[in-house]
Formats: sequence, structure tokens, C-alpha cells
Amino acid sequence: MSISDQVLDIFRETGALLQGHFILTSGRHSGTYFQCAKVLQHPEHLQRFANEIVDHFRDLAVDLVISPAVGGIVLGSEVGRQLNIQTIFAEREQGAMTLRRGFEIQTGNNVLVVEDVVTTGGSVQEVMNVVIKAGANIVGVGVLVDRSGGAVKLHDNQFCVTELEAISYEADEVPEELAIIPVLKPGSRSLK
Repeated sequence: MSISDQVLDIFRETGALLQGHFILTSGRHSGTYFQCAKVLQHPEHLQRFANEIVDHFRDLAVDLVISPAVGGIVLGSEVGRQLNIQTIFAEREQGAMTLRRGFEIQTGNNVLVVEDVVTTGGSVQEVMNVVIKAGANIVGVGVLVDRSGGAVKLHDNQFCVTELEAISYEADEVPEELAIIPVLKPGSRSLK
């Protein structure tokens, strides 16, 4: 069984792979949604998935792990714990990704960006911009689920635990069979 099949099985077993009509954080519509919080609440899955990311980046000199809030926080924190390094997160303030809560990135830090799910890569790119603006170096991007099937490339050293092609649509492209299902927006972009 491939790693993608194993990951999908774990998502199904934990009720984290949802079916319906969803508006993703990117604004795109999809019939599937990966609710990573439901799978990452189980320590054995959190440790396993974080360890996959850690194994890929272990030999790098990483000073700091950063994740976009809210979805990437749990996974990023576990990756940072396993690497035994500082872990922070960026969050939106007035629509822009920023550092709050006294978090800082030092000039020259080697930073690993960790995210739970990528569809278009928008949130990760926003976090990367925060890191670059601070004068730090991005040494890699680690992702649990890449919904683009590998089409989204954010960094030369990008690692995804699993890449799946989960079809999504622009708002004006939603097929009729999806459009008739009530829309859910489970992402965190609109949290206040």
C-alpha cells in the first residue's frame, strides 16, 4: 500500500476526509475536504506525519519552524518539538499574514515552513513573504497533504507526506452536481 493510500485510510478512519460542497481557504470549491485537525488530534497520527516531515529536513540547519494559523499550528509545533527548535506561527491581521504575540524571526535564521494542507499554496506563500521580509532564509516547505497533486511548487526543497489530485473549482466553474449541495466553509481564513 502506497503512503498516499495509507494517509487516505487514516483520514477516512478518523473522519477527517469529508465529502460534500466546500469552499476552501483559497476560495475554490471542492467536493472533498481534508479536516486535518480531526486526524492530528490523535497523537499517534500527529507524531507519524510530523516524523515524515522531520526525516526529510533533519540534516538541515533549521533554526525555526513557522506555520500559517490556524491549520498548520499543530503540525508545525510537533515538527518543531521533534527537531527541538523554536516554533511560531503567522496569522492574519486585517487580511494580511503577520507575526503577532511577540513572535520574531531573526535576520539570517534558517526557517522551515510547515502547513497541513495546500491547494493553491496561497497561505504558505504569504508566510514565506513574512520570513523573507524579516531577512531570514527559507530552507524548505513541509506539507501533510498537497491537494494539487504536486502542481504547486513553493520551494526547491518542498516535501509533502502525500500528494493527491483533489479536484477544485473556481466559483464560476462549479459543476451542477456540486452546486446543488449546500455549501460549507470549514477553513480558518475568516476566523476573528
